[in-house]
Order: sequence, then C-alpha cells, then structure tokens
Amino acid sequence: MNISSVLESLLFVSGDGVTISQLAEILELSADDVLGQITELKTFYETNRRGITVVQYDEYVQLKTVEENFGYVNRLAESKKKLPLSPAALEVLSIVAYHQPVTRSSIEFIRGVNSDGPMGKLLERGLIEENGRLDAPGRPILYVTTKEFLRSFGLRSLADLPDTETLEEAVPQPQQEDLEETAQ
Repeated sequence: MNISSVLESLLFVSGDGVTISQLAEILELSADDVLGQITELKTFYETNRRGITVVQYDEYVQLKTVEENFGYVNRLAESKKKLPLSPAALEVLSIVAYHQPVTRSSIEFIRGVNSDGPMGKLLERGLIEENGRLDAPGRPILYVTTKEFLRSFGLRSLADLPDTETLEEAVPQPQQEDLEETAQ
C-alpha cells in the first residue's frame, strides 16, 4: 500500500476535511505516523509548486487550493453559478418549494426518477439546504429552500409563490388528440 497515495485520495474525497484519528483508523497507523505522512505530502506539494496544499485546522485535515490560484478558482465557480438551471433542477426546486420540508425519497417519488444530480446542483448553488431529519426509520434528511432561493426568484417570502391552482391554469394541459399522437 502506498500510504501517501491513499492519504491523498482520502483527503480529496473528504471535501471539508477528516480528523487525524479517522485517518489513523482507516490507514491502520498511529496518529503520529499519520501526522508524519501529512507533513510529507504537504512538503511534496510545496516543493513541486502544486495547485493544492494540505492544511490542518485543529484536529481536521483537508486539501485546499493554494492562495495564488484562488482568483482563478473563484472565476470558475462564479461562471458555474451563472449557468441556467436544468429542467430537472427546476422540477426538484419546485417540489422542495411547495412541499418543504421534504425528503429526497419524497422528491424522487413525486418525480419518478433519481434526483441526486439536480439536488446536488441546487445544494451547490445554495438554493436548497438541509434542515434537520425526519423522525422516521433511517432518519432521512429534510430539505427546504433558502434565502438565496427567495432572492434569486425575486420573492419576499414563500407566501409570494403562486398557488398551485394558478400554476395549473398557466400550464397548458395536453388535449386528447395530443395524447393519441404521442401514443402512435
């Protein structure tokens, strides 16, 4: 096992960081050995002028973009935020807005398809957020819309959302002949 390689992978997938004790347990090493490996990895990144580095906050360790690259990374993140939402993401967002707090499984039941991708985009953009857990088996996460959702759609509050009857009137319903053409 290449410990440095495994450590790098663990830090990469952990996102917000992982504790030294968790790393020690996973790698089956002592905390001191893990700290030594972290130091070696950090030195490697610095010596080779890589775009990432290893940082430690109290007991947590994580990968981080080096400061001189932050402007470029920020521009990429901003450009992604400006992309329009996909129809699937808008569908999930409307389900959350009208049924909140709602679980992922409820969203998927309503849509009839897996919603991992659209939910990830909505969470990334800060339009929905986790808001506790349902008191049910498995304790599923509850999702709600955010202030960013209200701001993005020009709403003062959720009370400004159109009622479902107004939406039903605004969306054209397929006529019987349309359904017959689709079936052929």
